Amino acid sequence: MNRRTASSRRAALLVLPALLPTVLVLGAGLGAAVIQSLGLLPLVGKPELSSAAYRALVVDDVLTGLGVSVAIAAASTSLALLVGATAAVLVQRSRIGGLAAVAAAVVPIPHLVGAATVGLLLADSGLVARLVGAQPGTFPALVGGPWWVAVVLELAWKESAFVAVVVLSSLATTERDLDEAAAGLGAGPWQRLRRVTLPLAAPALVVSGTISFAYVVGSYEVAWLLGRTYPEPLAVLAFRLFSDTDLTMRPQALAVAVLTVAVAAGALVAGAALLRRVAVLR
Repeated sequence: MNRRTASSRRAALLVLPALLPTVLVLGAGLGAAVIQSLGLLPLVGKPELSSAAYRALVVDDVLTGLGVSVAIAAASTSLALLVGATAAVLVQRSRIGGLAAVAAAVVPIPHLVGAATVGLLLADSGLVARLVGAQPGTFPALVGGPWWVAVVLELAWKESAFVAVVVLSSLATTERDLDEAAAGLGAGPWQRLRRVTLPLAAPALVVSGTISFAYVVGSYEVAWLLGRTYPEPLAVLAFRLFSDTDLTMRPQALAVAVLTVAVAAGALVAGAALLRRVAVLR
């Protein structure tokens, strides 16, 4: 056994105490959702293996919801990566500790609180409309509008703080020494950014972007509060069906939830493949 293999096994053993409970909780929840969506654990009636819940879904609603979910996740994740990476580089280059503290303080704020705050700011009768003196009916429909602006901005704001913290952690150990070495060899600021900082930050950007994308796909509260009533993202559709007073809709809700998990899992697999590619390029 070489030293690298031994180090990998030690790292895996250190992760196990946190990994096992997470896998058990997520596995139990996902397993229960799959079983109920297949009719094996009904709230009413006899258990019977069936795909009726999936066949009962309105295909147009599911496909439209899938498109909306992916579009919101892609837009908010892209904006979060841009803002978070920029903030991390600024902190690393200028040593502005206050900006890092702000990013760390934003991470634990619940999305529900952030959504309520953004709604109060960007609604047609919100604080921003009052500050600019917009007349009734003239302020852009940012909340509940056709382009999901408020939803994307709230998700990007929250996830950009997460991206900044992850990227800062990845740059904290080696970036300064390599940057100083490159400067000593005559590299300018833009060359050091392109040749040193961005390659070092690339794995952290891939990881944080993948996590953010998967989270946004499965998150419902922000789109539920700030988005349109139709079309609905998959997570909002699942929540609406789950909270329906008709208990026979529960299997359909869990079927949509399973599809949402499949989309998020696909994003995680794609992110893992991209991470391996980035590691090879480095």
